[in-house]
Amino acid sequence: MRNDVRILLVGESGVGKTSVILSLISEEFPENVPAKAEEITIPADITPERVPTQIVDYSAQEQTNSELVEEIEKADVVCIVYSVENVDSIQKIPAFWIPLIHSLSKNVNKPIVLVGNKTDLLEISSMELIMPVMNMYAEIETCVECSAKTLKNISEVFYYAQKAVLHPTAPLYLLDEKQLSLKCKSALTRIFRICDQDNDGLLNDNEIYQFQRRCFNVPLQPQALEDVKSVVRRHIDDGVVREALTLKAGFLFLHTLFIQRGRHETTWTVLRKFGFDDNLNLPEELFKFGLRNHPGSTVELSYLGYQFLSDLFDKFDDDCDGCLSPTELTNLSNLCNHDMWSSDFSNIVCTNSHGWITQQGFLAFWTLTTYIDVTKTMEFLASTGYTYEHDNLASAIQITRDKRIDIEKKHSTRIVYKCVVLGSKGCGKSTFLQGLLNRNLHYVKTLDYRYLPDTTVNLVSVCGQEKYLVLNELDENNVQSNLTSDIICLLYDVSNPSSFEFCANCYLQYLSTSWLPVCVIGCKTENKVVIQDFVMQPKEFCTKYNLTGPILISCLEKINRDVYVQLTTLAAYP
Repeated sequence: MRNDVRILLVGESGVGKTSVILSLISEEFPENVPAKAEEITIPADITPERVPTQIVDYSAQEQTNSELVEEIEKADVVCIVYSVENVDSIQKIPAFWIPLIHSLSKNVNKPIVLVGNKTDLLEISSMELIMPVMNMYAEIETCVECSAKTLKNISEVFYYAQKAVLHPTAPLYLLDEKQLSLKCKSALTRIFRICDQDNDGLLNDNEIYQFQRRCFNVPLQPQALEDVKSVVRRHIDDGVVREALTLKAGFLFLHTLFIQRGRHETTWTVLRKFGFDDNLNLPEELFKFGLRNHPGSTVELSYLGYQFLSDLFDKFDDDCDGCLSPTELTNLSNLCNHDMWSSDFSNIVCTNSHGWITQQGFLAFWTLTTYIDVTKTMEFLASTGYTYEHDNLASAIQITRDKRIDIEKKHSTRIVYKCVVLGSKGCGKSTFLQGLLNRNLHYVKTLDYRYLPDTTVNLVSVCGQEKYLVLNELDENNVQSNLTSDIICLLYDVSNPSSFEFCANCYLQYLSTSWLPVCVIGCKTENKVVIQDFVMQPKEFCTKYNLTGPILISCLEKINRDVYVQLTTLAAYP
């Protein structure tokens, strides 16, 4: 909802623009009318929509063309005033005023209200002359005939002007086609699917009751619900199925009816409850709200965020098999109107044998996304209805304390820990990353190395608590600029005599003065362990520099999870 409304009155000289304003303010017709009324502000508490409203007069006698241009650009709605007994002032509306507003307004949908003044001088309505003009321009919201002299419909002029800004017709409805706009249909369809908690394509009574309470903060009486269904049944055959509302014939029809009957505010209330702006978009500021965290802090999902995502997964897991099939995943993606998924997520998180994402993998995926790109997570949550259940989108996340405090306390309360994996080419980094997902060398050999992800994430149990460990493989050429993590893993191939040297050099060059915990791991113990071509052997090196390791593992079969537990424990208790 907008914070204020600015109304500009324009029209030919002598039509009564100033009189209309002064009659509203003083509630009586002014005997002496100045050339131009001063700008006034009506406080929020005395306007129907509870929004402060500025009313601005225009006078060709008092103002220049450049001032007119400025006022049209600043106005939220333009009231074109004409005199009902002056045909010339009516003809000037399509011939001059509307083309002028079009040429000056950056907002092509800036609403226009036509105001026919001086009805006290004419017994018949001017609507016969006005209707063709209204049919020509979709941005004309309405026409109000009034009399500044008798005060007839004066307050209605400004009520409809305010309503035209706060609840505009143009984004919602195509007047020529007498149907909802495509963007409005799309937005309402998404809302319907969010409210359809059992995902059966219908809104049952309980879902409608929840919808009513959350959108309008008032309960829906049983008789009122039956009346709504009766209206739908009376107009459309398949609008109600099994005593529940359908999408196209029921839900969308009702909103079409609201708009046709002038109840735009009903549809706008629903749209805004779900975060849509005046252009029927989810605005970036909805999910880009300026996270101000220190460099040593990270962003994680909160309990509410995890709970929402878990419920969302269950909703779209139609067969309740604990995985999202390609069809189920597509249905979820359609709710967002665009694909939110990484094409290679199946090798980033846990999946079943078919490559279908599990609930654990689903939560891990959004854990990782929140860690590296919280805006993307917020967009997904906003798109899938988080604000329908929780008013504040920010409640889905939490910002951790600075890592330096964790170091001082020797304890961390975080949920997510990042481990950077360093090692020479061919030492087993990819297999080690996939091992976090309970996969082994046999699995990795079936993959195309060109498309293997450099990151994996999964749950790890530490001291009875579930934490997420993020493994991030770094290329040997990008070591220095990418050491932001909670722990460093130096990986080497025990069967390659030149492999450990890379690890030792990395430590000495980049890590020896760092406060980050470092763990040394030797891979491929299924092969013969050889002497390393370095001045110190791995065990001696770890002892000298007080490093954890070397921990020796085999990648041939499933990697022992103890190594991932140890990495996470070192990060959680630095």
